[in-house]
Amino acid sequence: MLALSSSQARRALTFLVSFHIVIICASNYLVQLPFQLFGFHTTWGAFSFPFVYLATDLTVRIFGQQAARSIIFKAMLPAIAVSYLIGVLFSQGQFQGTNSLAEFNSFVFRIAFASFVAYLVGQLMDIAVFAKLRQLKQWWVAPASSTVVGNLVDTLVFFSVAFYASTDPFMAANWPEIATVDYVFKLIVSLGLFLPAYGVLLRILQDKLLITTPTKGLST
Repeated sequence: MLALSSSQARRALTFLVSFHIVIICASNYLVQLPFQLFGFHTTWGAFSFPFVYLATDLTVRIFGQQAARSIIFKAMLPAIAVSYLIGVLFSQGQFQGTNSLAEFNSFVFRIAFASFVAYLVGQLMDIAVFAKLRQLKQWWVAPASSTVVGNLVDTLVFFSVAFYASTDPFMAANWPEIATVDYVFKLIVSLGLFLPAYGVLLRILQDKLLITTPTKGLST
Protein backbone atom coordinates (compact mmCIF):
# COMPACT_ATOMS: atom_id res chain seq x y z
CA MET A 1 0.00 0.00 0.00
CA LEU A 2 1.27 3.49 -0.87
CA ALA A 3 1.50 6.44 1.50
CA LEU A 4 -0.56 9.17 -0.18
CA SER A 5 -1.35 12.73 0.72
CA SER A 6 -5.03 13.63 1.08
CA SER A 7 -5.11 15.33 -2.34
CA GLN A 8 -3.38 12.37 -4.00
CA ALA A 9 -5.82 9.96 -2.37
CA ARG A 10 -8.82 12.00 -3.55
CA ARG A 11 -7.56 12.09 -7.14
CA ALA A 12 -6.82 8.38 -7.18
CA LEU A 13 -10.15 7.61 -5.52
CA THR A 14 -12.08 9.70 -8.05
CA PHE A 15 -10.30 8.08 -10.98
CA LEU A 16 -10.78 4.50 -9.79
CA VAL A 17 -14.42 4.87 -8.68
CA SER A 18 -15.26 6.58 -12.00
CA PHE A 19 -13.51 3.82 -13.92
CA HIS A 20 -15.52 1.16 -12.06
CA ILE A 21 -18.81 2.94 -12.75
CA VAL A 22 -18.12 3.44 -16.47
CA ILE A 23 -17.10 -0.19 -17.05
CA ILE A 24 -20.02 -1.62 -15.06
CA CYS A 25 -22.56 0.54 -16.90
CA ALA A 26 -21.08 -0.29 -20.28
CA SER A 27 -20.99 -4.02 -19.50
CA ASN A 28 -24.57 -4.13 -18.22
CA TYR A 29 -25.69 -2.58 -21.48
CA LEU A 30 -23.47 -4.72 -23.72
CA VAL A 31 -24.59 -7.97 -22.04
CA GLN A 32 -28.03 -7.35 -23.59
CA LEU A 33 -26.46 -7.67 -27.05
CA PRO A 34 -25.76 -11.35 -27.83
CA PHE A 35 -23.90 -12.53 -30.91
CA GLN A 36 -22.19 -15.66 -32.19
CA LEU A 37 -18.43 -16.13 -32.28
CA PHE A 38 -17.01 -19.30 -33.84
CA GLY A 39 -20.48 -20.79 -33.53
CA PHE A 40 -20.85 -20.06 -29.81
CA HIS A 41 -23.33 -17.67 -28.20
CA THR A 42 -21.74 -14.84 -26.24
CA THR A 43 -22.33 -11.13 -25.53
CA TRP A 44 -20.33 -7.97 -26.10
CA GLY A 45 -20.10 -7.54 -22.33
CA ALA A 46 -17.47 -10.28 -22.24
CA PHE A 47 -14.98 -7.86 -23.78
CA SER A 48 -15.56 -4.91 -21.46
CA PHE A 49 -16.12 -6.28 -17.97
CA PRO A 50 -12.61 -7.77 -17.43
CA PHE A 51 -11.27 -4.25 -17.12
CA VAL A 52 -13.14 -3.89 -13.81
CA TYR A 53 -10.70 -6.42 -12.39
CA LEU A 54 -7.76 -4.34 -13.57
CA ALA A 55 -9.24 -1.38 -11.71
CA THR A 56 -9.84 -3.51 -8.61
CA ASP A 57 -6.28 -4.81 -8.53
CA LEU A 58 -4.91 -1.30 -8.94
CA THR A 59 -7.20 -0.21 -6.11
CA VAL A 60 -5.81 -2.88 -3.78
CA ARG A 61 -2.24 -2.03 -4.77
CA ILE A 62 -2.70 1.69 -4.12
CA PHE A 63 -5.10 1.81 -1.18
CA GLY A 64 -4.84 -1.61 0.42
CA GLN A 65 -7.50 -4.26 1.01
CA GLN A 66 -9.72 -2.41 3.49
CA ALA A 67 -9.87 0.82 1.54
CA ALA A 68 -10.49 -1.12 -1.69
CA ARG A 69 -13.66 -2.59 -0.19
CA SER A 70 -14.87 0.92 0.59
CA ILE A 71 -14.20 2.01 -2.99
CA ILE A 72 -16.14 -1.00 -4.30
CA PHE A 73 -19.16 -0.05 -2.18
CA LYS A 74 -18.95 3.60 -3.30
CA ALA A 75 -19.01 2.61 -6.97
CA MET A 76 -21.65 -0.09 -6.66
CA LEU A 77 -24.92 1.77 -6.12
CA PRO A 78 -24.33 4.62 -8.63
CA ALA A 79 -23.25 2.09 -11.23
CA ILE A 80 -26.36 -0.03 -10.77
CA ALA A 81 -28.70 2.99 -10.88
CA VAL A 82 -27.11 4.34 -14.06
CA SER A 83 -27.07 0.84 -15.56
CA TYR A 84 -30.82 0.53 -15.09
CA LEU A 85 -31.50 3.92 -16.68
CA ILE A 86 -29.28 3.17 -19.68
CA GLY A 87 -30.71 -0.33 -20.02
CA VAL A 88 -34.28 0.97 -20.10
CA LEU A 89 -33.54 3.84 -22.48
CA PHE A 90 -31.55 1.65 -24.88
CA SER A 91 -33.19 -1.74 -24.40
CA GLN A 92 -31.90 -4.38 -26.84
CA GLY A 93 -29.65 -1.76 -28.43
CA GLN A 94 -32.50 0.51 -29.57
CA PHE A 95 -33.39 3.90 -28.10
CA GLN A 96 -36.82 3.51 -26.48
CA GLY A 97 -37.55 7.16 -25.72
CA THR A 98 -37.79 8.87 -22.34
CA ASN A 99 -41.35 7.58 -21.88
CA SER A 100 -39.87 4.13 -21.28
CA LEU A 101 -38.63 5.36 -17.90
CA ALA A 102 -42.22 5.69 -16.71
CA GLU A 103 -42.71 1.91 -16.80
CA PHE A 104 -40.86 -0.61 -14.66
CA ASN A 105 -38.72 -2.91 -16.83
CA SER A 106 -38.32 -6.21 -14.98
CA PHE A 107 -35.87 -7.63 -17.55
CA VAL A 108 -33.45 -4.71 -17.21
CA PHE A 109 -33.96 -4.60 -13.44
CA ARG A 110 -32.94 -8.26 -13.15
CA ILE A 111 -29.77 -7.49 -15.08
CA ALA A 112 -29.04 -4.51 -12.82
CA PHE A 113 -29.78 -6.49 -9.66
CA ALA A 114 -27.72 -9.46 -10.86
CA SER A 115 -24.88 -7.09 -11.59
CA PHE A 116 -25.20 -5.67 -8.07
CA VAL A 117 -24.92 -9.10 -6.46
CA ALA A 118 -22.26 -10.46 -8.82
CA TYR A 119 -20.15 -7.31 -8.63
CA LEU A 120 -20.22 -7.36 -4.84
CA VAL A 121 -19.35 -11.06 -4.49
CA GLY A 122 -16.90 -11.19 -7.40
CA GLN A 123 -14.99 -8.06 -6.43
CA LEU A 124 -14.68 -9.04 -2.77
CA MET A 125 -13.35 -12.42 -3.89
CA ASP A 126 -10.94 -10.68 -6.25
CA ILE A 127 -9.70 -8.40 -3.46
CA ALA A 128 -9.18 -11.32 -1.06
CA VAL A 129 -7.18 -13.37 -3.58
CA PHE A 130 -5.10 -10.40 -4.75
CA ALA A 131 -4.29 -9.30 -1.19
CA LYS A 132 -3.02 -12.76 -0.27
CA LEU A 133 -0.74 -13.07 -3.31
CA ARG A 134 0.43 -9.49 -3.89
CA GLN A 135 3.71 -9.94 -1.97
CA LEU A 136 5.01 -12.63 -4.32
CA LYS A 137 8.09 -11.74 -6.36
CA GLN A 138 6.24 -12.40 -9.61
CA TRP A 139 3.96 -9.32 -9.54
CA TRP A 140 1.64 -10.76 -12.21
CA VAL A 141 0.61 -13.84 -10.17
CA ALA A 142 -1.69 -11.92 -7.82
CA PRO A 143 -3.70 -9.99 -10.43
CA ALA A 144 -3.84 -12.95 -12.82
CA SER A 145 -5.07 -15.34 -10.10
CA SER A 146 -7.59 -12.87 -8.70
CA THR A 147 -8.91 -12.24 -12.21
CA VAL A 148 -9.44 -15.96 -12.88
CA VAL A 149 -11.26 -16.55 -9.58
CA GLY A 150 -13.17 -13.27 -9.52
CA ASN A 151 -14.42 -13.64 -13.09
CA LEU A 152 -15.58 -17.21 -12.42
CA VAL A 153 -17.62 -16.22 -9.36
CA ASP A 154 -18.96 -13.08 -11.00
CA THR A 155 -20.02 -14.89 -14.18
CA LEU A 156 -21.82 -17.72 -12.38
CA VAL A 157 -23.68 -15.37 -10.06
CA PHE A 158 -24.57 -12.81 -12.71
CA PHE A 159 -25.94 -15.09 -15.41
CA SER A 160 -27.89 -17.33 -13.03
CA VAL A 161 -29.55 -14.38 -11.27
CA ALA A 162 -30.14 -12.34 -14.44
CA PHE A 163 -31.35 -14.93 -16.92
CA TYR A 164 -32.58 -18.10 -15.19
CA ALA A 165 -36.26 -18.41 -16.25
CA SER A 166 -35.96 -14.97 -17.86
CA THR A 167 -38.76 -13.28 -19.76
CA ASP A 168 -36.35 -13.16 -22.71
CA PRO A 169 -36.76 -16.62 -24.31
CA PHE A 170 -33.35 -16.59 -26.00
CA MET A 171 -31.43 -15.68 -22.84
CA ALA A 172 -33.50 -18.08 -20.72
CA ALA A 173 -32.63 -20.97 -23.05
CA ASN A 174 -29.01 -20.14 -23.73
CA TRP A 175 -27.63 -18.48 -20.58
CA PRO A 176 -25.53 -21.49 -19.44
CA GLU A 177 -23.76 -21.61 -22.82
CA ILE A 178 -23.42 -17.83 -22.93
CA ALA A 179 -22.04 -17.77 -19.38
CA THR A 180 -19.44 -20.42 -20.20
CA VAL A 181 -18.34 -18.72 -23.40
CA ASP A 182 -18.33 -15.31 -21.70
CA TYR A 183 -16.06 -16.64 -18.98
CA VAL A 184 -13.64 -18.08 -21.52
CA PHE A 185 -13.51 -14.84 -23.47
CA LYS A 186 -13.20 -12.81 -20.29
CA LEU A 187 -10.11 -14.81 -19.44
CA ILE A 188 -8.70 -14.37 -22.95
CA VAL A 189 -9.28 -10.63 -22.80
CA SER A 190 -8.12 -10.32 -19.19
CA LEU A 191 -4.95 -12.37 -19.50
CA GLY A 192 -4.16 -11.59 -23.13
CA LEU A 193 -4.41 -7.83 -22.64
CA PHE A 194 -3.52 -7.86 -18.98
CA LEU A 195 0.10 -6.71 -19.02
CA PRO A 196 -0.27 -3.72 -21.37
CA ALA A 197 -3.58 -2.54 -19.84
CA TYR A 198 -2.31 -2.91 -16.29
CA GLY A 199 0.89 -1.10 -17.20
CA VAL A 200 -0.96 1.75 -18.91
CA LEU A 201 -3.34 2.32 -16.00
CA LEU A 202 -0.51 2.12 -13.50
CA ARG A 203 1.49 4.65 -15.50
CA ILE A 204 -1.50 7.02 -15.60
CA LEU A 205 -1.74 6.84 -11.84
CA GLN A 206 1.98 7.47 -11.58
CA ASP A 207 2.12 10.44 -13.91
CA LYS A 208 -1.21 12.13 -13.23
CA LEU A 209 -2.33 11.28 -9.72
CA LEU A 210 0.39 10.17 -7.35
CA ILE A 211 3.79 11.64 -8.06
CA THR A 212 4.58 14.96 -6.44
CA THR A 213 8.36 15.11 -6.87
CA PRO A 214 10.64 13.80 -9.66
CA THR A 215 12.53 11.62 -7.21
CA LYS A 216 9.53 9.58 -6.13
CA GLY A 217 8.34 6.55 -8.05
CA LEU A 218 5.61 4.02 -7.90
CA SER A 219 6.61 0.43 -7.37
CA THR A 220 4.67 -2.19 -9.24
